[in-house]
Amino acid sequence: MSLTGEPDGPPARVGASMVDAMTGLTGVVGLLSCVMQARRTGRGCDVDTCLFDVAMHQLTYSALWYPQRRRQIATSARSAHLSQVPVQTFPTADGWIFIMCMTEKFWRALCDVIGRADLPEDHRFATADRRREHRDVLTAVLDVELRKETTEHWLAQLTGKIPIAPVYDLAQALDAPFTRRTGMVRTIAHPARPDLRVLANPLKIDGVRPEQRACAPLGRDNAVLLSSEPAPYARS
Repeated sequence: MSLTGEPDGPPARVGASMVDAMTGLTGVVGLLSCVMQARRTGRGCDVDTCLFDVAMHQLTYSALWYPQRRRQIATSARSAHLSQVPVQTFPTADGWIFIMCMTEKFWRALCDVIGRADLPEDHRFATADRRREHRDVLTAVLDVELRKETTEHWLAQLTGKIPIAPVYDLAQALDAPFTRRTGMVRTIAHPARPDLRVLANPLKIDGVRPEQRACAPLGRDNAVLLSSEPAPYARS
């Protein structure tokens, strides 16, 4: 939480249960690895992980820098990159966009599209190091230019030239044409709601997302489960 949010704000949690999800995925990776080992050697094993360990592991490079150099990572305004500038959110006339100029090519392309081809010639912004040193000044300049047009305008002008994406709220993200085209939201039949909309599986196998179906109604299999004889305990 101390790495998330604005510099002048309180610690902020990620807006979804990311550690829960990552712990599940980490467990799956371990289980699949052990299944492969069991098939190869005939021997099984235990797999264990926990929320705390995975959360620490997700600190990635920031957790490497501190033990080596005692360098602590602080939050940056508008989710800005630590060293590359401009890589952050910017306001438009009607919302926000995220721009990533990780290379000189992208930086010059941005300046050309917004009508500021002079910026790369400015000694303060001529190199990556100088842009980092003058981050606040450059951000203020770009704010003025990008606020002149809407998010859709900048997407139309910059898509394909630099990495750029709109910042959507939840409804905009789920209802976006791109989300529909990729099939990440689908409708499945459910006993209580025949038009249940759910997120699709993020994996594609041979280019096809796995099928999904609703789980059984609560209690449907109680009689079968409760009448079954318990399996004898087997010690391996």
